[in-house]
Amino acid sequence: MSVTNQKWILKERPNGLVKKSDFDLIEEEITDIKSGEILVKNSYLSFDPTQRMWLTDLPGYLPPVQIDEVVRAGGVGEVVKSKNDDYKVGDLVMGLVGWQQYCVSSCKPEERLRIVPNIVPMPTLLNVLGTTGITAYYGLIELGKPKKGETVLISGAAGATGSVAAQIAKIHGCKVIGIAGGEKKCGWLKEECGIDHVIDYKNSDVKVELPKIATEGIDIYFDNVGGPLLEDVIWYININARILLCGAISSYTSNDVSPGPMNLFNLIIKRATMQGFLVLDYLPKAENAINDISAWLMEGKLKHIEDIQEGLENCPDTLNRLFTGKNYGKQLLKI
Repeated sequence: MSVTNQKWILKERPNGLVKKSDFDLIEEEITDIKSGEILVKNSYLSFDPTQRMWLTDLPGYLPPVQIDEVVRAGGVGEVVKSKNDDYKVGDLVMGLVGWQQYCVSSCKPEERLRIVPNIVPMPTLLNVLGTTGITAYYGLIELGKPKKGETVLISGAAGATGSVAAQIAKIHGCKVIGIAGGEKKCGWLKEECGIDHVIDYKNSDVKVELPKIATEGIDIYFDNVGGPLLEDVIWYININARILLCGAISSYTSNDVSPGPMNLFNLIIKRATMQGFLVLDYLPKAENAINDISAWLMEGKLKHIEDIQEGLENCPDTLNRLFTGKNYGKQLLKI
């Protein structure tokens, strides 16, 4: 079985938003696979802010994408050829597949793709039932330890991870404040997700609005944005507050290192904790999260939306949607 594979490879390090000229869309022939390998035909690709960081030549939790390498990205697809006893043709798998039509996986631990049941739509698998949901679940529940009546603030609240975290906080009986950009996103959070208060950072000043709304202080801050907003929030935390650092999308397209908060001393005064976390640490027990999230979905307690672009040729533009505010829900691309 021979297939022609189209794939995007990195040609030069981006500066700011990515450009198509930062990449090459090339074709290659995949004539066969080796013993132990599988060939996957990708159906959907996931787009996440961290992908922009992988394109920079800076150390991170995964190595940077190298020049002439396929651009790293998660996705879901179908096994079309297998020389591995753990996989059979027709299996639906998800994992890091890259910006390409087909993916050859060695099935070694660092490349292993997870077999997933073909019982829910693929976009849902890449959203609330994928790393998005697992990140929100363990970040908020295991690290945040929300208690009924506490005030939880979520930045990037209309994003894929932020919206799930906000709704999980509501399920646990918390007062939830979300920060999002634009009337459409803020309206969805309030009307569909039941978030108590939403601050529209595009049409108001968060620094002014936050103390008006968080009148009892902030117990948990689930931060997806970083930057100056983190410093603003630290002023309003309560005693024993928990600040959870999930992402820093405000700085991913910059080549400069963002300055840190100038008021960290308030963590001492408030006996607060601030902790970063990665979903990779929780994947071994992902089943617990998926079971709870599945139940909430069936009970109608958890809402989700996907923004689906189409066509492999649109990968660079689709990634940029995350940083221009154009995306509405979990950003995906259908190949």
